[in-house]
Amino acid sequence: MNKKDGHSHTEFCPHGSGDDVELMIQKAIQFGFDTYSITEHAPLPPTFQQEYAGELTGLTEASMAMSDLPAYFTKCRQMQAKYDDQIHINVGFEVDFLPHHVDWTRNFLNEYGPQTTDNVLSVHFMQGTADKFWCVDDTTGDFDKGLLTNAADGQALYQQYFKALQTAVLADLGKYAPKRIGHITLIRKFQDYFQLPRTYDDATQAEIDRLLNLIHDQGRELDYNAAGLYKEFCNETYPNLGIVRQAQALGIPLVYGSDAHSIAEVGHGYHMVMDQL
Repeated sequence: MNKKDGHSHTEFCPHGSGDDVELMIQKAIQFGFDTYSITEHAPLPPTFQQEYAGELTGLTEASMAMSDLPAYFTKCRQMQAKYDDQIHINVGFEVDFLPHHVDWTRNFLNEYGPQTTDNVLSVHFMQGTADKFWCVDDTTGDFDKGLLTNAADGQALYQQYFKALQTAVLADLGKYAPKRIGHITLIRKFQDYFQLPRTYDDATQAEIDRLLNLIHDQGRELDYNAAGLYKEFCNETYPNLGIVRQAQALGIPLVYGSDAHSIAEVGHGYHMVMDQL
């Protein structure tokens, strides 16, 4: 069986540890990974700042800068060449889906997609208070002010997130659209802090069903992301086990992702995730 990490970050991530991706790759080799996908946060559209209302760091530290792209690709190609006989390294992006910037994102992927071999499509921002966009996973304060208080209840918030993912899956992002959908239950990152519902009601489950059917029909994959296990107020994988079982029943491929932003996080939760699979 191919031992793959399909979701990882680098020193080019402003909210990461700053650890050198080479040291992360060396650890992946030590842990016996056969394939390692470098999926740094793609730059955000410059005009998105006009729609954003959360803490400034939630925007300015969300992704690498456009000016980082040449250095990013150079470093990744160096790593591919240096470690080619020890591990297969994919290069790509974790792309943010922003509903008002589909054209920009498609153009970005058309330009840089040919240099990539593996990409993840994620939703980190959602429309909330004052019709502005707020970061789903930055701070509890922003989550409460921008998203939770704007929703009728926890189930309504879940439904909004799953609908946002459906929109992302249905969007025309061109021939280089990411094949894998990232951490589809990221909306539960602060579930223990806010005592959000542990189970889904019928209306929420219907949105999950629709999302999974869309992913299946398009032949896409799911990021089985271990990072939530180590978040203070989440303590479970993204997605949670019930959705994992649904995805398996549909035959949707699930790809382990450490979502590592540091050397210490490489391989996090791998054995538990694979035991569940």
